[in-house]
Amino acid sequence: MNAWRFENPWWLLGLLPLLGAALAAALHAAGRVPAFRFPDAGAVARRAGRSAGWPVRWVPLALKVLCLAAAVVALARPQSVRREAAGAAEGIDIILVIDTSDSMRALDFDPFDRMTAATQAARDFIQRRKSDRIGLVVFGGEPLMACPPTLDYDALLGFLEDVQPGMTQSRGTAIGDGLAAAAAHLKDSAAKSRVTVLITDGANNAGLVDPLTAAKAAKAVGIKIHSIGAAKHGRAMVPVDHPVLGRQLVPIDDDIDEPLMTKVAEETG
Repeated sequence: MNAWRFENPWWLLGLLPLLGAALAAALHAAGRVPAFRFPDAGAVARRAGRSAGWPVRWVPLALKVLCLAAAVVALARPQSVRREAAGAAEGIDIILVIDTSDSMRALDFDPFDRMTAATQAARDFIQRRKSDRIGLVVFGGEPLMACPPTLDYDALLGFLEDVQPGMTQSRGTAIGDGLAAAAAHLKDSAAKSRVTVLITDGANNAGLVDPLTAAKAAKAVGIKIHSIGAAKHGRAMVPVDHPVLGRQLVPIDDDIDEPLMTKVAEETG
């Protein structure tokens, strides 16, 4: 159910002096005769008649009143409130940790690339939740908190739409740093359950924190890690824009480190 409200309704009192001023201006304008600067004003008056001057008299006043009224209403901060029935709260705080390294452009999931497959899986997961706070960390060669844990799933999905390979402006795949960043945001959470969902396509080859070390640190503060592979085994093709030849498909052998991802998940239970 949708409803309207004003965050600062007392600003609407400003409409009272505005209406008074508008009424006074209207009474003052009613007794005036509009004048035109024209070489032959008499000829204009004879052709137009007595009612021809009303736009000059009333339109500027009406526009001023409307503009000031709109400013007063804006200061009152009108808001649309949507009320929905919520399910039983589970008290889970979740952070999605998504790999945005350049290898996520690989076309493993024809016709989609790894990035599209990963974000679609994340989107489906978010849309199935009802009362859990969910956040988003992206990482390439370094991590970036894209959205802190929130119940505003529409906003979260908006951030997810902007996730793309290379967005952290750093090369490499720093899985450990991504997990450590998520753990840092979850460790002080009062939720009864705290979860990190890792989605990556490769092996850890950058960053300061080893993935297993990050997993042990997460376990120490009660955080579980679920790992999801966003790639197929073997050689993959990555589109590359060549300055002369245009877009080309280049093979890569950046295989996913499945044993590492399994150890990371098992370390936290």
